[in-house]
Amino acid sequence: MTERILVLATDIDNDLYRKTKIVGPVIGREENVRAATALAIADPQDSDSNTMFEAVHKYDELKSMGYKVYVATLTGAENEGFIADTELSRQIDILLDRYKIDSCVLVSDGASDTTRIVPLIKNRIKLNSVDIVRIKQAEDIENTYFTIIEKLKEPHYARIVFGVPAAIMLLFAISYYFNFGWQLPIALIGAYLIIKGLGVEEKLIASFRGFGFSIERFSFVFYTGAILFTIIALALGYQSYLLATKSYTDPLTIASFAIEGFLLIFPISLVLYVAGRVSDLESKRLRYRAIKQGTYIGYGMISVVMLYLISAWFIGQIYFYQLLLYSFIFILLGYGISIFSAQLRKRAIKRAKMRDKHVINDVGSYIGRVIRVQPNSGTITIKTNHGSTITYDIDRVTSISDRIIIR
Repeated sequence: MTERILVLATDIDNDLYRKTKIVGPVIGREENVRAATALAIADPQDSDSNTMFEAVHKYDELKSMGYKVYVATLTGAENEGFIADTELSRQIDILLDRYKIDSCVLVSDGASDTTRIVPLIKNRIKLNSVDIVRIKQAEDIENTYFTIIEKLKEPHYARIVFGVPAAIMLLFAISYYFNFGWQLPIALIGAYLIIKGLGVEEKLIASFRGFGFSIERFSFVFYTGAILFTIIALALGYQSYLLATKSYTDPLTIASFAIEGFLLIFPISLVLYVAGRVSDLESKRLRYRAIKQGTYIGYGMISVVMLYLISAWFIGQIYFYQLLLYSFIFILLGYGISIFSAQLRKRAIKRAKMRDKHVINDVGSYIGRVIRVQPNSGTITIKTNHGSTITYDIDRVTSISDRIIIR
């Protein structure tokens, strides 16, 4: 038969890379058998290995019927959502560029995964059939229980099932203890729903992951100190607020006292944070990002001092001409920081030696090789296996060793 069929297995949350460090897409019968075996050994309870074996079985079945068949496994990303769908789409395009395919057979381990992947495939190629793999032993109640328990170990589901209710209960407990009423928890929940609705939750989670808060790193000491001093600063700000309410009725004056009290030691938190952040980035040989972090903290310190001066002027602790003078000095200081930082970043980029190194993204997919580094613009140009070039901002680089990892 002349019809050319692609058999696709799917691993949307990219367990394959997280547990075996095998990069998707996995193409070919032997490669899929090898990858599925490695995944089954790493985690015998992961159903994705069964999905891959089923795809190989379907490949053999169609090939015995005389079809021209290809088999591959697509991998997404641990943070299911836009990132996973984008990675799946990219890998589908790679396969369609490499092979001349007439139709596709999808093999999946669940209806929810199928619902996500089917539109991505049907927009590109004819979908002949969908094969959902069901593990026979999972049909009784006991194994269903263990299947649910295993799912809850995955970060995506754990955050929803445990994290959100726990955060809500904690907010109401704190609000009750400090007599803030129910308005504050409701406002914070509303803010979270807005963030969720705008689709920026994944970006915030990625930012916190980049925070590098780990007890295994020396930076843990700096971050812990930063958190403690922030808590103390908040307590001082609250105490200043209470004292101001006894002597003043003007809301702006009361707010100025509260801000001034908070900012008395909050700069110490910023210094500790930047020390920890620079330590993390230096350990990854990301000196240019460490310099940029230092620059941001410098701007942050200037902003904090300016806010402190405005509060001090508003409550009559300094004169207006002093406020203008100090503001002018700190604006000049900020300008000097920006020029000095730019020169340091250019020098750090030149010393990073990124040219000709291979690049993968943070979900384990190969992108290409660095062919050009532009220190002035802060970008790198990567040549893919297909001969095309992609330009990335160097800030997206998360690790440099024998290869480069980019987010």
